[in-house]
Amino acid sequence: MISTAVAAPSATLRPALAAASGLAAAMGVGRFVYTPLLPVMVDAHRITASDGAVIATANYAGYLLGAVLLARKPKGNNPRSFRVAAVALVASEALMALPAPTALAAALRLIAGIASAVVFVGCASAMARHDGSGRAAGIAFGGVGFGIALTGMLVLAVRPVLSWQGMWLGAAALTAILLAPALRLDIHPGGSAGHAASPPSRAWRALLAAYFLEGLGYIVIGTFLVAAVSDQRGAVLGSSAWIVVGAAAAPATVLWAAAARRVTPAVALPIALLAQSVSALLPAVTGASWAMVVSAALFGATFMGIVMLAMRVGGELSGADAAAPLTAVYGAGQMLGPLVVAPVLGDGYPAAFGIATAVLGLAVVTALVVTRERARDTAAEVTSSGTEC
Repeated sequence: MISTAVAAPSATLRPALAAASGLAAAMGVGRFVYTPLLPVMVDAHRITASDGAVIATANYAGYLLGAVLLARKPKGNNPRSFRVAAVALVASEALMALPAPTALAAALRLIAGIASAVVFVGCASAMARHDGSGRAAGIAFGGVGFGIALTGMLVLAVRPVLSWQGMWLGAAALTAILLAPALRLDIHPGGSAGHAASPPSRAWRALLAAYFLEGLGYIVIGTFLVAAVSDQRGAVLGSSAWIVVGAAAAPATVLWAAAARRVTPAVALPIALLAQSVSALLPAVTGASWAMVVSAALFGATFMGIVMLAMRVGGELSGADAAAPLTAVYGAGQMLGPLVVAPVLGDGYPAAFGIATAVLGLAVVTALVVTRERARDTAAEVTSSGTEC
């Protein structure tokens, strides 16, 4: 009895830590290392700001493409695809060190986006099948914040001594190290998509809409926060802001998982979205240092929490295979985000953050529809159970 009690948490923790490591590699480093490296590459005259936007959009397009492919072909979520994506992610980062044309850099980030989506869906679906309570999921999704903090510290520490090429090679090495434990995850090919039957389909549609809006709103903060801080307060504070994002994100998913156990994931989701809308509002109305720090902390404390909560609600509505369609709509929002705010960037960043605030506010309203529908379903289940008794 004692050995079983001890073994169970250990058995739960091992895959959670492996998934956390994989998500740190795919998202924290593979996708988001470009954010602190963008101003470094611009300062080195490797690319222009407009080139940087094109390269970033290519990465978002790749993430969307990878998610759509897995949503349409769930059986593509398998160990072989996972390993191929891991190799492609590391190689695409290493090749970014080449002084190549912008088109090649965009192609490499496109590949990185596809690979990140495959690794993300693999880790998320493995957690959905492994842990129904959400405790392990909180640990797993916390890996993204850990990876972001690592990238921020890497850039801040080595910027005085390494070129942008050296930083990309360092990021590739870090990604490879973090991916190693994730290769042992038990990843199963998905089943047929779209099998949500209970609760009502309206909740699923509202969740997809809210998650699309989240992708659109959050990516504006994730793409431009460091650049905005660097522009107003200098490169050191800009890199430090990214470290704050990662440091806040690392424990956030564990805390949101605990909150979800108390009030349900459907109730926690709009609360997290509301907090994130505040993180967008602050840099829209003031350039004060304190506002930038608070914005970074709120953004870090919410964006992966929202991902985890949406995956939890999606799992309740559509099973373990919900990860791929949710990631697809999220990716669509991410790709549109920079395009929506591009016309206002000539006047600085506040207007872009204002647009993000409005989008995230709409996401809150849409998520409340999910909350209401889930509450109705729970009440119906209780009534039905009482009738049967």
